[in-house]
Amino acid sequence: MLKREHYSKIAFALLISLALGGCSVRKNVTPKQQVLASVTSLKYINTYVFPYNQQFKGTTVGGLSAIDFDPVKQVYYLISDDRSAINPARFYTAKISLSAAGINKVSMIGVHTLYQKDGSAYPKISKNATRTTDPEAMRYNGLTGHLYWTSEGDRVMKQGDTILIDPTINVISTHGKYADSIPLPDDLRMQRIESGPRRNGVLEGLTFADDFSTLYVNLEEPLYQDGPRAEVGVRNNAFVRIYEFDLKTKKNVGQYAYELEPVALPPLKADGEYVNGIPDILWLGNHRMLVTERSYSEGQKGTTIKVFLAELKGATNIIATKSLKENPASQPIQKKMLLNMDDLGIYIDNIEGATIGPVLPNGHQTVIFVADNNFNEKEQAQFMLFEVIP
Repeated sequence: MLKREHYSKIAFALLISLALGGCSVRKNVTPKQQVLASVTSLKYINTYVFPYNQQFKGTTVGGLSAIDFDPVKQVYYLISDDRSAINPARFYTAKISLSAAGINKVSMIGVHTLYQKDGSAYPKISKNATRTTDPEAMRYNGLTGHLYWTSEGDRVMKQGDTILIDPTINVISTHGKYADSIPLPDDLRMQRIESGPRRNGVLEGLTFADDFSTLYVNLEEPLYQDGPRAEVGVRNNAFVRIYEFDLKTKKNVGQYAYELEPVALPPLKADGEYVNGIPDILWLGNHRMLVTERSYSEGQKGTTIKVFLAELKGATNIIATKSLKENPASQPIQKKMLLNMDDLGIYIDNIEGATIGPVLPNGHQTVIFVADNNFNEKEQAQFMLFEVIP
């Protein structure tokens, strides 16, 4: 998490009116997971900006850090990364309507508090620093009807003020009630020494695979023992881990190395903040996933978002490898860039989530991205619609 062309309009409008009949879309009534048989590129359709500081049922809508689509109920799930600072940690349900221009409107239809095992809401960090949460990723399991979400935890190392909160993978009902959790391997435990996860660079993305029998989660940035953070303009062996879990046994059965791109631009001042990491992953089927990389540099406008087609088949399982710096993966995940959003020539904000969306009238699938506005009036909660070109 950071603190901080298309069709002829007439043809597209005709297709929308014939096939959608308004804002409804073709429904998938089976519990099978949505996949993309093939993808060669992503074609931009439009961006919808959700109004800043909009209130919904007593909460401030913002910090949207994940999006997932249930094609049966035609509902989207959106988690907020509010750490109970503004309102209790929560997620939203939404409807997204389409018109000839693409996304016409995003409407919140529900909000639910994230509950702990004891049935209580998560406290503010100022009230209970060891029990607070940092929500980041969320996916809906169409087979069980549960939601899975991740917290990054925290690592604050200050003299007299050390806070260590381990990341978590949580299972809840669609009303927010705690149901279960997924045990994490030891290398995801926060430590006082520079080993394990870096602060604010932990379980940022999550995706199901193999018809909801497998779960993948990703680090945003490298573990300390795996090597350096991404640097500006130069490839420097910045490898993050993608973790594979068997949902039947809840065991971590695989870990795979993925190399980050360099930070796209330098910060505008010498000591400015900069980062490149993975905000989300999205399963496509057949050992492939979409990996989104987000590069931010302080002072530069917006972010640089690159979307890659990642091939897990043949990648080395590094589950027994303690340090990629000392023992590099013989075969990292292979990747190919599908999209650099800089090429669109528009303002791109803090993209944090991606989902396979509804099917267009021409039979092509869509992908929808969402941006976290950090509850900042200078940033935008963007919903970006793309057509998948097979």
